Amino acid sequence: VQLQASGGGLVQAGGSLRLSCAASGLTFSVYVMGWFRQAPGKEREFVAAIAWGGSSTYYANSVKGRFTISRDNAKNTVYLQMSNLRPEDTAVYYCAAAQRLATVVATNEYEYWGQGTLVTVSS
Repeated sequence: VQLQASGGGLVQAGGSLRLSCAASGLTFSVYVMGWFRQAPGKEREFVAAIAWGGSSTYYANSVKGRFTISRDNAKNTVYLQMSNLRPEDTAVYYCAAAQRLATVVATNEYEYWGQGTLVTVSS
């Protein structure tokens, strides 16, 4: 199984970025997909998750209204559209996959992880 995250970069505060995570080696449509992030010196934290068919989405309070998670099961890809970015959004962003989980926010519920993509927001 491989999860390949991409789309990170340097952006000014107020700007936008779209992250992508391409999955291979798994039946993508039966996995809940999540995005997490880890800032320097901090623990990895939940950002957003999307259910198998895309009908249900979940967001951390800190990103609600600014970030949108979506998925294209035909392309085995999950996206994170990030708008109105803030310096505190600076982190390495990871995508993750879980087939069964009790809660979308816990890192230990996810079976597979991507390598991460760095997002830097300048003030």
